[in-house]
Amino acid sequence: EFLEKIKKIKLPNTKLKLLQKLLKKAIDDFRKVNKAKGTDFAKKFRALVDKYNERKEQDVLVSNVLEDFTDEIIDLYEALKKEKASFADLGIDFEEKAFYDILKAIAKKYEFEYPDEKLIPLSKAVKDVVDDKTKYTDWDNREDIKAELKVDLIMLLAENGYPPITHDDVYKEIFEQAQNFKKYQTA
Repeated sequence: EFLEKIKKIKLPNTKLKLLQKLLKKAIDDFRKVNKAKGTDFAKKFRALVDKYNERKEQDVLVSNVLEDFTDEIIDLYEALKKEKASFADLGIDFEEKAFYDILKAIAKKYEFEYPDEKLIPLSKAVKDVVDDKTKYTDWDNREDIKAELKVDLIMLLAENGYPPITHDDVYKEIFEQAQNFKKYQTA
């Protein structure tokens, strides 16, 4: 609705600034729940802004350039909306999709294969463990609960053969996603 109102603004620079703020806020909000995909969208947005800022001097006030950039921001915003709704296609909820994405990103980063049919139940199980261990409001301040969460996550992942390589950073990234997810979920 807000996007439709912005599209009607006749002043290209004003429209552009409002769209940038809208997209930045949407990405920041998304990153609070889904760190992996939120970071991807932040990088795409940064690249888009850099491309705009590095345009030729003679194109600075050309309305076509501004309109093209406006369209690109709108396209990225639409892609973000589509990504936010992609959990339904997998048959999991929004929060489980955050763990699915981090597990998938780690597999890609460390170059190992893990089948999707095992990844979906694993992401559900990870969310269940995180929900169970973080049910106390002060969980983030208690080292005993954080240690228990780490151990339970490592054991769950090991039981499921994830990752097939030994790498401490894998567990660290999953734990960071769990902390990020719970921190902003309760806020």
